[in-house]
Amino acid sequence: SQRNFSVARIIQHPRASIGQSERHIERKNETYENMNVDLSHTSMNIHFKSCGDLTYNAHLDKLVEDGTVSLRGLKKDAKLYDEMIFDVNSVYFEEHGGYGFAKRFYETAYRFAQQEYGEQNILSAVMHADELNTALTEKLGHPVYHYHLHVVALPVVEKQILWSKRCKDPALRGTVKEVIQQISHSKKWASQKVPDETGTEHLIKSYSLLQDRFFQYMRDAGFEDFERGERGSTAEHLSVLEFKTKKETERLSELVAQAEKQ
Repeated sequence: SQRNFSVARIIQHPRASIGQSERHIERKNETYENMNVDLSHTSMNIHFKSCGDLTYNAHLDKLVEDGTVSLRGLKKDAKLYDEMIFDVNSVYFEEHGGYGFAKRFYETAYRFAQQEYGEQNILSAVMHADELNTALTEKLGHPVYHYHLHVVALPVVEKQILWSKRCKDPALRGTVKEVIQQISHSKKWASQKVPDETGTEHLIKSYSLLQDRFFQYMRDAGFEDFERGERGSTAEHLSVLEFKTKKETERLSELVAQAEKQ
C-alpha cells in the first residue's frame, strides 16, 4: 500500500540568487519549463503571508534600514534566506479530499513555520495548488495537483554585542552593549547534542530534528496517515527542480513497473 511521508526541507539562498526562486514561488515567470505548472489553476494558490509589491531583497533592505534585523558580520555572498518546503505525497491529499484538506494542512504547517522562525521573520508563505503531478494524473485519469508549501524566512538569532576591553569605562567592559537580531543560518540551524535511551549524546543535524518537530506538530494538530520523512534523507540538499524531477522519475518508473506486471 501507498506510504506517505511528511517532508520539511530547507534550501539556503544568498541575495544574488533569491530572485530565481522568488519568480517561481510568486509565479512571476512567463513560462515554467519542467515544472508542470497549470497557469489556469494559479489563482488557486494561497498566500498565508505575502511581501506585497516588494521583492524579497527590497523587503530585507527595509528591515535592515528599520533596524529590525542586522547583517552585521556577514560576508557579501552570505546565505540570507531560508526557503522551507513542506510536502507530503500527492496521493495523501487525493485520499483526504484534495484542495480543501490541503489548505487546512498547510495553514497548520504555516503555523509551525511561525513557531520555528517567528512570524515577523517570514517574508512569504504560499501554498502551490497549480503544479500537476503528471504521473498520477495519467494513472487516475483526472488532473491531480501536487500541493506543497513554500515559506521564505530570515534565519534570525538574537546576538549580544558586548562592550570591548578598550571601553573607557571599566565597569562597562564585557557587559552587554546591545542585542541585535542577526541573520545567521549556521547559528539558527547548528547541529545539536541529543541524548539516546542510554543518555549517550549524539550530534544530530538540525534538519533531522526539524523533520521530527514538523511530523509531531502535524500529528498533534490531528493530521494522520503519514510517516515522518526519511532520516538522513538527501532531499534537503536538492534544489526544488532536482527534487521534483527525481520524484516524477520515481513515480514514472513505478507506473512502468506496475504496467509490466499486468
